[in-house]
Amino acid sequence: MRILVMGGGLMGTATAYYLAEAGHAVTLLDRQTELAGEGSHANGGMLHAGHTAPWNTPDAIRQLLRWGGRKDSPLLLRPGQIPRLIPWGLQFLRYSRAPHHAHSTRLNTRLAVYSLRQMQALRPIFGADYRSARRGILKLFHDRQQLARALRGSTLTEALGVRYTPLDTDAVVALEPALAGTAQRIAGGILYPDDESGDARLFTLALGERLRAWGAELRLGERIRRIEGDAGGIDRVITDRGELSADAYVMAAGVDAPALLRPLGLRLPIQPVKGYSATLPADEGEDVPRMPIIDEAQKVVITPLGQQLRIAGMAEFAGMDRTIHAHRVKTLIRQSLANFPAFAARAALERAEHWACLRPVTMDGPPILGASGIPGLYLNTGAGHLGWTYAAGAGRVVADCVMGHDPEIDLTGLTLARFGRATGRPRRRRPR
Repeated sequence: MRILVMGGGLMGTATAYYLAEAGHAVTLLDRQTELAGEGSHANGGMLHAGHTAPWNTPDAIRQLLRWGGRKDSPLLLRPGQIPRLIPWGLQFLRYSRAPHHAHSTRLNTRLAVYSLRQMQALRPIFGADYRSARRGILKLFHDRQQLARALRGSTLTEALGVRYTPLDTDAVVALEPALAGTAQRIAGGILYPDDESGDARLFTLALGERLRAWGAELRLGERIRRIEGDAGGIDRVITDRGELSADAYVMAAGVDAPALLRPLGLRLPIQPVKGYSATLPADEGEDVPRMPIIDEAQKVVITPLGQQLRIAGMAEFAGMDRTIHAHRVKTLIRQSLANFPAFAARAALERAEHWACLRPVTMDGPPILGASGIPGLYLNTGAGHLGWTYAAGAGRVVADCVMGHDPEIDLTGLTLARFGRATGRPRRRRPR
């Protein structure tokens, strides 16, 4: 079967990998000249089944009021985006009710646990290529009430196979000595021993090399102009270099998927949310973090990646604006390194690599996988900030759907069908 995968980030490349592994003729298409050139380029580096709760928590309105207008806040809503966000935002808040949020967390966790199992098979093949580390992930708290709430949430995910260990302050510092300088501010932590970390970009590039070895065609630096077809199927994909056709199509173009599919009558309830990261050089000194850490108060992640330290966070509603605002990255670095004053005093901040990307966020939290409702078109998008966590699992289940196999996990609640009528009236076909 000839299959065209649109999107060369983690989700698309992982899907292409499983399809090519099964012997199909795969073409992988992306507008960047290198795989993982956008959202997968410099993300937080964590594969974390214990941190899958959607952003629209039950206190989402309170957080929005608290943070929404502050330029140094983890959450920033650009005023010019408010009118466009109203329909999606109202649904986002509706899904923040406790029963909805718990349901979405279960769906996300089920996929994340499955995805980490898939990584177990890939790690022996690619582990050395992407700085894989299996130290677990430490979630850090500075507030006892926040810690107590997180522990209650961990009992929900524990039933789905996510192990966790509560830690007091002494245990946190024993696990991560680089936190000793701020021990007096630490209320405790939670260790998720089965979670892991790694460089998502390097992993994607390694998958790409395997695809080339299997004879897949990687068409990089090629931009999709439009997709021609209707509710009955796709005729062809028009790019800036020509046109492509296939027996099946996978849409894995992240935040660009809604606009590309809208002419076919599909309405994907996805909005772009900008995130920032900084990658700092780091040696192996005692003051350098050795554990991947989530600072729950600041909503930032700190991940050692070989001789580098990746810091990531922020959620900025700014439409399709990919501008890297230096003051946002500097705030991210300052807030993160406040946990490590000894390292912060000598960190080579002038050599930090700044990055920003747009995360495709659904209004209810889980990604959109599998059948689209249009014959021959399959979806792998909407992973939000969990693309690295989901990549292997989502790639596997979408590949299974394309090949007509039953996925190994139940996709109920993870497909476009959960939104009811997600199609509109397609535009008229262009004459050939």
